[in-house]
Amino acid sequence: MIVARVQWPDMVRAGDVVKVRLLIQHPMDTGYLQDFTGKLVPRNIIRLLTCQLGKQEVFRTEPSSGISANPFFEFYVRATHTAEFKAAWTDDKGVKGEHLQIFKVTESA
Repeated sequence: MIVARVQWPDMVRAGDVVKVRLLIQHPMDTGYLQDFTGKLVPRNIIRLLTCQLGKQEVFRTEPSSGISANPFFEFYVRATHTAEFKAAWTDDKGVKGEHLQIFKVTESA
């Protein structure tokens, strides 16, 4: 089971630009390592990661094998209204992962 965690400030006001931090628990096997019997561990990396805030895509990346296990991504978004944040990814084995969380925005004073 793949687990993801997302972090942003507790208090977000409309119009703020906020840092979003995303950590995905994934082995990111490069295909170059050997197991205990000497066989190569097949390559299995995240091929595509997309993040949406509401219906708008706010981040997209296609990581390479140079990314370490349990990859960490950081990016900025402008908060306009409360919406669902969705991070979705697919790896080399075709396993799809998804993380949903409500991005709560308060009206600016």
